[in-house]
Amino acid sequence: MKLIGLVIILSIFNFQFSTCLALPINVECTGAKLVVNGNDTLFIFNGDINVHSKIGKVDWYSIETGEKETDIEDQYKMDEGGYYIVKDGVEYSPFYVFQYTEPSDLALTIVPDCEATTLTLSGDPKPYVYKRKDGTSGTYSRACTLSYNALAWNTEEWVDSAAQTNATLHAGNYILPPLYGQTPIRLCYDADIRSTLGMDSACVETELKEEDVRAVKHELTSLATARGEEGEKSNERNRPTSQTLVQGSEYSGALEVAFYSNPTPGAKFFRWSIYKSTELIVTRNDQDIRYVFTEPGSYRVVCSVNNPYCTSDSTEMTVAIAESYLAVPNVFTPNGDGKNDEFRVAYRSLKEFHCWVYNRWGHLVYEWTDPAKGWDGTINGRPAAEGAYYYVIRALGTDAPQNARYIGLKAAYTKKKLNADESVIGIYQLSGDINLLRGKKK
Repeated sequence: MKLIGLVIILSIFNFQFSTCLALPINVECTGAKLVVNGNDTLFIFNGDINVHSKIGKVDWYSIETGEKETDIEDQYKMDEGGYYIVKDGVEYSPFYVFQYTEPSDLALTIVPDCEATTLTLSGDPKPYVYKRKDGTSGTYSRACTLSYNALAWNTEEWVDSAAQTNATLHAGNYILPPLYGQTPIRLCYDADIRSTLGMDSACVETELKEEDVRAVKHELTSLATARGEEGEKSNERNRPTSQTLVQGSEYSGALEVAFYSNPTPGAKFFRWSIYKSTELIVTRNDQDIRYVFTEPGSYRVVCSVNNPYCTSDSTEMTVAIAESYLAVPNVFTPNGDGKNDEFRVAYRSLKEFHCWVYNRWGHLVYEWTDPAKGWDGTINGRPAAEGAYYYVIRALGTDAPQNARYIGLKAAYTKKKLNADESVIGIYQLSGDINLLRGKKK
């Protein structure tokens, strides 16, 4: 009978591929599966067990009985067991032969938990057991692989990621990492042996159903609300652009931020805590939240998620809101070259702002209340004359005292001031000359 398959060498320490003829064991087994288990050599067949001496006519001995076999031809059909050969009084290394056997009644059950997933294999894996010449026993435990999907975060969402664990085939428990969503699990055994022997793959399967998921995890992300088109507020310091993720950099306020917990499917309950320094200022229980930061300072946003069985490790993010700032230039050049064409202030974290511009005779020529905007150097749509103009600015930062209010100006060069001393942080009472120079457009 012809033997089936190719020959493969498998070490418990390392995997190699070769034919029997490449082995220093002095017997041929072309077509058989060969396993080197530590210092022991195993042949696995799917059909007649048939080996052939590479060194001519030899005597064959059974390890179990120590007796010489009656078949003395160089090609020997034998039963399962251990053997060695002798030629001219020289004994050569023993080897062990087996018929391939199917494991019986294999079945998988799954027990999910917060920190791990336990798989239990029942049935009879039928390891290959043999007796050595020194009387000790050897066992070759069959190999298997556990394949499953493990949810992985890809910076935007949770996605299925194929995972695999190599193990030995045995009845009892296998421990996998925690599984966070519905997951089919396959245990496939003897893949290399079966492939070599021309056999189809063999697996047992189970599935973690969505309603049985225990473990939970989340990824905290955030998104700052864009305030105007790109460039519209280019004079604001530290302004988040559209779709800016908050990662702890310093931003001007007021800043509205959406925070997302991004939970795995098993999450049921959510807890958000926002701290200013060490003081807890906000708690929420929604899956996602929005919060407007209006006061300067360093904030910690902490999120945790859980279900009745498990709690995810808390994650946190730092948001730093800068102190207010206001600076005024002394010249602008509205000549249409795209550079310094408007009289604009540089600012950060202002909640109220008002600027008035007067000509040399004290007449109001322009005023505005949005610090992101400015004066383009026109009066009633016509270019204003070059020269010095006088500005008055009243503004409040987000870090101003809560009761601070400014008094709107009704007359030129009014001396009315804010209702607090101008040296107080967050209160701005500025005035001075702004020079309008047109020059030539380059």
